[in-house]
Amino acid sequence: MTLLAGQLRSSSPFDILDDPAEWSGFSKPMASQPGQWESSVQVDGMVCAACAVNVEQALQTLPGVLSAEVSAGLRHARVVWSATQTMPSTWFKAIARAGYTPLPANDRVARSQRQRESRLALWRWLVAALCMMQVMMYAYPAYIAEPGDLQADQALMLRWAAWMLTLPVIAFSCTPFFKAAWRDARQGRIGMDTPVALALIITFVASTLGTFAPEGAFGAEVYFDSLTMFVFFLLSSRWLERRLRDQTAGSLEALMNRLPDSVLRRIQGGTTAAHASAGTGDGFERVSARHLQAGDVIRVLPGEAFVADGIILAGETHVDESLLTGEADALHKGQGQPVVVGSHNLSGVVTVQVTHKGAGTRFAQIVDLIRVAATTKPQLALLADRVAGPFLWVVLLAAAAAVVFWWGEDPQRALMAGVAVLIVTCPCALSLATPAAMMAASGALARRGVLVRNPQALEALAQIDTVVFDKTGTLTQEGLAVGQIRTRAGVHPHQALALASALARQSLHPAAKAVAACAAQTKIDAWQFAANDVGEIAGQGVTGRVTDLQTGEAVYLRLGSAHYCQAGAAVLTAFGASPEAVRYVHVSDALGWMAAFELVERLRPDAAATVSALRRLCGQVTVLSGDSARAVARLAHQLDLPTAQGDCSPDDKLAHVQKLRRSGHRVLMVGDGLNDGPALAAAHVSIAMGKAVPIAQSAADFVIQGDSLGSIAQAVVLARKTVRIVRQNLLWAALYNFACIPLAMAGWLPAWLAGVGMATSSLLVVGNAMRLARGPSVRNSGRVGNVGPLGAAGFANGLKA
Repeated sequence: MTLLAGQLRSSSPFDILDDPAEWSGFSKPMASQPGQWESSVQVDGMVCAACAVNVEQALQTLPGVLSAEVSAGLRHARVVWSATQTMPSTWFKAIARAGYTPLPANDRVARSQRQRESRLALWRWLVAALCMMQVMMYAYPAYIAEPGDLQADQALMLRWAAWMLTLPVIAFSCTPFFKAAWRDARQGRIGMDTPVALALIITFVASTLGTFAPEGAFGAEVYFDSLTMFVFFLLSSRWLERRLRDQTAGSLEALMNRLPDSVLRRIQGGTTAAHASAGTGDGFERVSARHLQAGDVIRVLPGEAFVADGIILAGETHVDESLLTGEADALHKGQGQPVVVGSHNLSGVVTVQVTHKGAGTRFAQIVDLIRVAATTKPQLALLADRVAGPFLWVVLLAAAAAVVFWWGEDPQRALMAGVAVLIVTCPCALSLATPAAMMAASGALARRGVLVRNPQALEALAQIDTVVFDKTGTLTQEGLAVGQIRTRAGVHPHQALALASALARQSLHPAAKAVAACAAQTKIDAWQFAANDVGEIAGQGVTGRVTDLQTGEAVYLRLGSAHYCQAGAAVLTAFGASPEAVRYVHVSDALGWMAAFELVERLRPDAAATVSALRRLCGQVTVLSGDSARAVARLAHQLDLPTAQGDCSPDDKLAHVQKLRRSGHRVLMVGDGLNDGPALAAAHVSIAMGKAVPIAQSAADFVIQGDSLGSIAQAVVLARKTVRIVRQNLLWAALYNFACIPLAMAGWLPAWLAGVGMATSSLLVVGNAMRLARGPSVRNSGRVGNVGPLGAAGFANGLKA
C-alpha cells in the first residue's frame, strides 16, 4: 500500500485506508483480541514531547481507539483500534485536525516527506545565519559609536536595513514556531513553541515600532540583532537535536527501514524480450518486495538486504546478521544454508528460494518489538510530560508579571524582560531529558543484540540485586556434548569414537548427534569407517555392520543405552558411575561392552564470565531448573554458584521468585522455555534468549537476539548509567530554569543571551544522553561471546570508571 502525495490534498485524503486490503501495509491483527488491529503511523510535524502528548490526546478521545502511544523522537505512533467501532481514516483525520501529518509507517511517501523536511530545516537555518550576520553588521555601528558619531538619518537607515533583513527570518525561518503555536492555540492549549512564538512576535513588533516611529515609546532601541541571533541559535539547536536524535536512534531506524522496496524475482516461464531490454535478463525481473510469495526464487546482489527468509539455491557469500543477532563477524553462507530477512549480503551473488516473508519472519517480530519499545514511555518521561504542561503556564504568568512590574518605569525594558522570560524558560530540556537518554540506551543495546521491549524496565534493571537463571537453553547450549570417554582394556578412545561415529551418523537422536559431532571435532579419521545394514530401535539404540574402508574388515556394533549394549552394573561401577548420576551412550561389539561416552550439557562459552560479572554487579546469582538436582549441582559447581535448585516445576520457579520479592530483593529472571513464562512475568525485570518460545518472549522486558550471555551484564551496567544520566538531565533542566527566571524577570538577561541559554540547555541534555550511545566506559576489557570488544567482566570492572 502506497499513499500518494496528491491524495493527501484531496477532500478525503485518508478514505483509501478504510479498505481492509490496505491494512496489512501498516497494521497487523492482534491474535489475542479478534477484531482488534495494531497500526504503525509516521507522524510528521512533531518537534517535542508536548507534540506527542497532543497526538495521544487527539487519538485517545476517539471511540474505537483502545490505546495510543506516540514517540516524538522517532515521530512514530502505535495505535490499537477496533475494526468494529472505527476505521483508520477516522483516527488519521483526528491526527490531521490536531495539526500534524500522519502517514502509514515505512511508506515510501513517509520517507520522502522526512527527507524533504530535513532539507527545508537546513534552508531555514542557512537563511537565518546569513541574515543574522548582515543584521549584526548593521547593528555594530550603534554599539561602538560615541555620542554624536551617528546622525539620526544614518541610524534610521541602519534600522531600516536591519528590519528588511529580518523579514526573511520572520517570514521563512520562523515558520515552524508560528505554525506550531497557532496549531496549539486553535486546539485551546499551549505547547513548547508558544512562548517562543510570543517572544519573536513581541520583539519584532516592538523593534518595528521603534523603526517606523523612532520618537515613540519604543524608539530608544531596536532588537533585530537579538531576534535574528536568537532564531539562529534556536534553529541550530533544533538541527543538532535532530541529528543527534537520528544518531541515537540509528540502529533502530536502520533495522526498521533496511529492506529494499524491490527485488529480482525469477520469471515464470523464462526470459522475455521486454525484461531483457529492461536490463534484468537471465530470467529475472524486478518486482515490488511486497509481491513475493513463499516458493519464489530471487536473486540477491552484493550490498542488498535479504527481503525474506529463504534457502540458498546457488552461489555463496558472506552475510551480516549483526543487527539481528548481535554477531559482529560476517557469516559464510553457501548452497543449502538458510538466510534470514533483514541480514545483508556482503560479497557474492546468490539465488535464494523464499520460505517465509512478512509477519511470519523473525525480522517482523523484531521490528514489532522495536516499535512497541519506541512508543512506550518510562515513568520518568511521563512525569516530565505532566510537569511540562503546567510549567508552560508558569512561564507565561512569570513573563506577564515581569512586563507589569517594569511597565511603569520603562515599557521597552518591560517587554524585553518578558521576552527574556519566555525564551529562557522554555521547558525543551525538561521534556528531552528522559526520552533522549532512553532512546540512546535502546539504540546502544540494539547494536549489541539486545532488544528493549519495555523501556520502563531500564529503570528497574538498574536496581536489581538478585539474578535468577534458568539452566537448559539459557546457561547451556542446545543439544548435548561428549565429555569423558571410558573404554575396556585394549581399546583406544579414538578408535572407539571413530567406530561409534559411523553408526551415530545414521541416527537423529540427540545422543547420536553428540557422538557424531565429537568425532567431527576430534583429530581422527572418522570417515575411515562406513555403516551398512543399519537398524534403529526407538528409545534403545542403533545397530549395524561397520566396515573399515581401508582393510575391508567389518564388525557388528551396537550404539545406545546401557541395557541395549549389555553394559551391566559391574561395568558402570568399574568407572564409578551409575545411570542416575551421569548420562552415557554406550557402544558394544561381539565381545560385549566396548566404550561409554559421557553426555554432558555444553555451557555457553561466556556463561562463567557472565555469572562472575553479575555476582560482582548484583550480589546474588542463583539457578532454578526443571532438570535433575544432580545435573543442576554439577552446573553450579562449574560456575562456582553457592545456590542452585533442580527439579523445579513452573509453579516452583514462580513461588521462588515471589519469595525473593517478598524478602525485599529486586529480581532479574533470565530464561527461554515455556516453563519460565510465569517466573519471567513475576520478576521485577525479565530477559528472554533470542530462541525462546513466543510465550517466554511475550513475558520478557528484554530479548537477546544472539547467543551471548555477556549482553546481560552489559545491559545492567548500561541501565545504571542511563538512570544516572536521566537524573543528571532532569536536575540540570530544573536548576537552569529556576536560576534563569529571576535573572530574566530582573531584566539582567538580554533576549539574545536567553536564546543562547535555552539552546545550550537542550544541547547539553541531548549531548549528555549521547554518551550512552558509546556504551559504558570500562577500565578492563575482555571478550564474552560475540557482542563486541568489551566483555561482561570488563563491564563489571568498569563500574567505577
